[in-house]
Amino acid sequence: MRKRNIFAPFVLLSVFLTACGQSGAEQNPAPAETQAQAENPAAPADTQPETEALPEYTSPEKTTLNVGHLNSTAHLLAFVAKEEGLFAEEGLDVTLTQLSNGTELASGLESGKLDAALIGSVPSITMQAADHDLTIFGGAMTNGHGYVIKSEYTEGLDSWDYTILKGKNVAVAKNTMDDLELQLLLRDAGIALGEGEDEVNLVYFDSQSNAYAALSNDEIDACSVYSPYASLAKSQGYEVVYYDKDFAQFENQPCCRQVTTGAQLAESPNTYIAFERAMIRAYQFTQSNHEETIEDVAKYIDIAPDLIDIEVYGGFSSSHPDPDKQATVRLKEDVVSLGLIEDYDIEPHYNTEIYQTALSQILEAYPEESIYQDMKTHFDTFE
Repeated sequence: MRKRNIFAPFVLLSVFLTACGQSGAEQNPAPAETQAQAENPAAPADTQPETEALPEYTSPEKTTLNVGHLNSTAHLLAFVAKEEGLFAEEGLDVTLTQLSNGTELASGLESGKLDAALIGSVPSITMQAADHDLTIFGGAMTNGHGYVIKSEYTEGLDSWDYTILKGKNVAVAKNTMDDLELQLLLRDAGIALGEGEDEVNLVYFDSQSNAYAALSNDEIDACSVYSPYASLAKSQGYEVVYYDKDFAQFENQPCCRQVTTGAQLAESPNTYIAFERAMIRAYQFTQSNHEETIEDVAKYIDIAPDLIDIEVYGGFSSSHPDPDKQATVRLKEDVVSLGLIEDYDIEPHYNTEIYQTALSQILEAYPEESIYQDMKTHFDTFE
């Protein structure tokens, strides 16, 4: 973990959660490095913007957290928050645990083994519809999905689109955004699912890693991918069929969200506000520290750094902590339209106050930081 003198863990009064048992507390002075830099403008800048004084925050109710994630660069905010000491600076001792799919992550939350998880939006929605106690309180990644195909099917072609999948066996990670997006495209184009020459045969697997591994079999022609599998596939000689960012209907598509149980959120709201502050600061770090971010991600995702660079900074996705409620509600409507779930009221399963409170507190500390101001604008637009 890099040693940086930003500011100590937040242990004081929340200005927003007045119903959560507030108490007065002593205010921390500005960090020594910030004070020194104010006196000497030529001094090296910190990785976070300067602040003259810290606002007051309420102590987290729970400080030891186990957070679940997938084998994906999509979840880099948690990696950066951990490796850059941002969780620790917020008073949180966070362990990151990798699991295979959204079902395992949700089970970990409901069993109490996980305190938070970065879960795909589609599995989050389908499990909410099935009355699981899951609440979305933040974002993780937007877009970043697509399909790859064996290069033998693109030989001699200058270009292609998803219709190249007709007559093919396509490996798909079940109950994922990749699955949903392809089904929407095929439906709108009048292409049926099945084993005929003019149909697309979806072959389901329980995880992205298993679906991708199946691509090496003769029986599988193409495969769904989320980050970092598209870059990995290209490095191994496969071709990209499409990225979801190529389609206007998938603009701002909420790939995966920050999720916990409603019960845990109600019991420890200040814990999750502190967690969100760390994720917001991690996003700011990724925008300002390119190489360090790649190094942090490489500690969790075992692929070449240049591939991580493509996935994180190549323009195919954006890892952003905003809950993007409007986009997720539209996504729920898409899931319903395909008949995958019965419609349900998402309101009790969506909390935007955690993010809003955390971002407001960060802005109070760093009122001149343009990245945080842009995040506020984004939230106000898409809440």
